[in-house]
Amino acid sequence: MTTMTDSSVREFKMPDVGEGLTEAEILKWYVEPGDTVTDGQVVCEVETAKAAVELPIPYDGVVRALHFPEGSTVDVGTSIIAVGVGDGAAAAAEPVQEAVADTPATTGAEEPKPEGRQPVLVGYGVSTSSTRRRPRKGAKDPAAAQDASAAIQAEMNGHGPSAPAAPAAPSAGDRPLAKPPVRKLAKDLGVDLATVVPSGPDGVITREDVHAAVAPAPGEAPGAAPAAVAPAPSPAAPASYDTARETRVPVKGVRRATAAAMVGSAFTAPHVTEFVTVDVTRTMKLVEELKQDKEYTGLRVNPLLLISKALLVAIRRNPEVNASWDEAAQEIVVKHYVNLGIAAATPRGLIVPNIKDAQAQTLPQLAGSLGELVSTAREGRTSPAAMQGGTVTITNVGVFGVDTGTPILNPGESAILAVGAIKLQPWVHKGKVKPRQVTTLALSFDHRLVDGELGSKVLADVAAVLEQPKRLISWA
Repeated sequence: MTTMTDSSVREFKMPDVGEGLTEAEILKWYVEPGDTVTDGQVVCEVETAKAAVELPIPYDGVVRALHFPEGSTVDVGTSIIAVGVGDGAAAAAEPVQEAVADTPATTGAEEPKPEGRQPVLVGYGVSTSSTRRRPRKGAKDPAAAQDASAAIQAEMNGHGPSAPAAPAAPSAGDRPLAKPPVRKLAKDLGVDLATVVPSGPDGVITREDVHAAVAPAPGEAPGAAPAAVAPAPSPAAPASYDTARETRVPVKGVRRATAAAMVGSAFTAPHVTEFVTVDVTRTMKLVEELKQDKEYTGLRVNPLLLISKALLVAIRRNPEVNASWDEAAQEIVVKHYVNLGIAAATPRGLIVPNIKDAQAQTLPQLAGSLGELVSTAREGRTSPAAMQGGTVTITNVGVFGVDTGTPILNPGESAILAVGAIKLQPWVHKGKVKPRQVTTLALSFDHRLVDGELGSKVLADVAAVLEQPKRLISWA
């Protein structure tokens, strides 16, 4: 029988889809064992610390095994899928049986040692450092091993064979089949999984099964503990403990990278933040006029467009602000280009893609770039390259209705401009109090690179352009 070590089987490893990435989470598989794949076909979607990326397979063949289920975090360089190529493709028709045959549990052997290659149970278990998931133990005989394999494969695929006609609790000696969140729920509720009757496919215990185990039987007084529940907690324990009072969300992918970056930035670069409140009534009028201009047909025209252009003008007038700090060389690196970052809130967390060489774009070109950047971010299609090499950033907190904030620098950048909500407020205009469109800007900058005078000049120039947008022409 052909095994996973045959030369006709190709192992596709998790690639580094960005610069310096060390791991990625498997979000979705698009193939299953037994599927035929072709060179360039997308087989899965993964989320890195920077973005969600689709991975194409680099050769033709038949899927032998998926080494990790959806939701697993895998180190770069670890094999995630086995594909039979050439003669090995024919052997792919029975991936489950071959994987089980490789598992010591089918022969009663001990579990594999941490060193060296570990056996694979339907794609589970490779190097000990390749995933945070604990390896499952196999069954004690070949028939039980196949049942366990089918259940695990069902967990990976999100579905499985039809449910058993008469589900029963696992027999003594077998480890109950349940996903990690279900095991945690059972532990929190004091439920012994070995006593729970499973209702899921192939004997997998579900959350409903656990809740049913602690629900009072018909005729039983509410709150009475059934036999399946562990002894009641001691008087010192909270009497009204409820697992629904808290939700724990794993910090990984984009959110973990953002958290680490913000902590590193906040405690590495000495931040200084300055504020200015400005009348942007003329800018708002110009936005409405541009929306009617045929040259901007189909383009996204909003206040952010003119704010971005105002910042680019301010940088051109004060080029020293567009710099970075080289700690190793103890040098300030002044950039002669502006990669303008736009902070975007997405379902996966905050990301900051940037517009390359934004200083060279006309206003219509900038409008097109901003529109593409925002739509791509919302759809989760931002590439890692789009989030690298930024020099300054704009974060529009006004869309959430707040006045302003004290933004934290994107790592490696010199400044970040926060834009508050634009509101109709009483304002002294030409000696009289009138209702005007007003907003507050906040500029945070790295005080190693930017002193108070330079930071103040940049912020004042941005405000001046937004107050009198004709300066976009006079200061060009």
